Amino acid sequence: MAAPADRATPGGLPAGAGAPAVPDPCLLVIFGASGDLARRKLVPALFDLHREKMLPGGFAVLGVSRTAHTDASFRERLIAAAREVAGAGFDAGAWEAFASRLFYHPGDILDAEGFPALRDRVRSLCGERGIPGNLLFYLSLAPKHYAAAVRGIGASGLSAPEEGLAGFRRVVIEKPFGNDLAGAKILSAEVSAVFREEQVFRIDHYLGKETVQNLLVFRFGNGIFEPLWNRNYVDHVQITAAEEIGVESRGDYYDGAGAVRDMLQNHLLQLLALVAMEPPISLSADDVRDEKLKLLRSVEPVPPGMLGEACVRGQYAAGTVRGQAVPAYRSERGVPPGSLTETYVAARFTVDNWRWGGVPFYLRSGKRLAGRVSEIAIRFRPAPYRLFEDTACGQMESNQLVLNIQPDEGIFLQFGAKFPGPSICVQPVQFRFSYEQAFGGKSPPAYGRLLLDAMLGDAALFPREDIVEVSWALLEPYLERWRENPGQDLYYYPAGSWGPGEADALLAREGRQWRTP
Repeated sequence: MAAPADRATPGGLPAGAGAPAVPDPCLLVIFGASGDLARRKLVPALFDLHREKMLPGGFAVLGVSRTAHTDASFRERLIAAAREVAGAGFDAGAWEAFASRLFYHPGDILDAEGFPALRDRVRSLCGERGIPGNLLFYLSLAPKHYAAAVRGIGASGLSAPEEGLAGFRRVVIEKPFGNDLAGAKILSAEVSAVFREEQVFRIDHYLGKETVQNLLVFRFGNGIFEPLWNRNYVDHVQITAAEEIGVESRGDYYDGAGAVRDMLQNHLLQLLALVAMEPPISLSADDVRDEKLKLLRSVEPVPPGMLGEACVRGQYAAGTVRGQAVPAYRSERGVPPGSLTETYVAARFTVDNWRWGGVPFYLRSGKRLAGRVSEIAIRFRPAPYRLFEDTACGQMESNQLVLNIQPDEGIFLQFGAKFPGPSICVQPVQFRFSYEQAFGGKSPPAYGRLLLDAMLGDAALFPREDIVEVSWALLEPYLERWRENPGQDLYYYPAGSWGPGEADALLAREGRQWRTP
């Protein structure tokens, strides 16, 4: 089936750059609308956009799932989550107006015969709401069902413009995009049989966070930092995404994915690309993504004999988090008792180019760790002459720049200063920038920004097919190693710690250590 024409709005501007654009009227069709993602993330983010008057008057949501909801019961289910997210700031009047945009259609995406009825409901709803045929499909599904949903959309004719429904067609796909390189290519072939690449939006919610978006502004909009952003001044980079929570109700899904597929292949490698990429010639989607692709292609492959030293996996055992006893991963609901799935991963990468040659990038992510934090830490080389090494306070720490992604979005720079007093005592101090203090209030939800961009057709913050495949290719040697021996490189750590000791050795063998957030 030939993919239909699509209209894309160029842009890629960071949030706050000029007046925010309002998309054309469209219908957002959410497959898997009764699940946690739609209830706890997507709909609250859309509600926030509604309150900010960033949704067009002709916007509506059609939830699709097997659950036997009506429009009324669907809305009732969603209001509880909206209240929970908004807390004391929940606006009942605004919700009532927003809820009139929410509709529901019971249907099973695995039943191809049900798609004609969905097509009829879409046509009817577009006519009732005055929507000129612009359709955005969101696959809030288990990854194994992506291909079936796309095939159903294509076979029913929903992917192609028709009389009365002649607008754009786009599809948003949640990560992970495949389970390995071969699976990613198979999924891409299924999707490209129905949609062209410019119609496909692979969503990574980390890329919608304000600090991540600000990274390009920070690097390329300030002349003071960019000259230092290279191997001459940077000793190493650490990228951390740590969570205190376990797998909660996602045991079935998580055990088939693990930290490598759930976090390293997408979130962490995307952050690595943004930290290390060269400046794009513009902020258009393809120019930004071209530079990310070039960077990821420059990551050095690890020799087979060094794989065990370059990547460490871990799984949490029973422990204590914030004073409360928590079970081991293998005792979580939905997890097989003898599971060898990792809940922690730490890996070392190097980039073989002129800017970064010889600088290690350490990436780590895990569940049931000692704190919840996502950050990028740039550790600079120490001063060449350690004039204050033998002063009363001992050796001075090297400078570091930390970009906090969550929970407290901001940036801080650490440098040495003399402590007041008669002796020379150098202590680390920090300059801090906080989004909340500088601009007032919390940053808007990442999903809201990304949903708005998908409606506008701006793909700058969405990984492209070739970027996804390069990311999988970087990890394929490890995946093959673990397919042959599932327990290899897997170590256990108590819940409430910062991970297995073997991850510390990843840095210690080079005279470095993990930063404690």
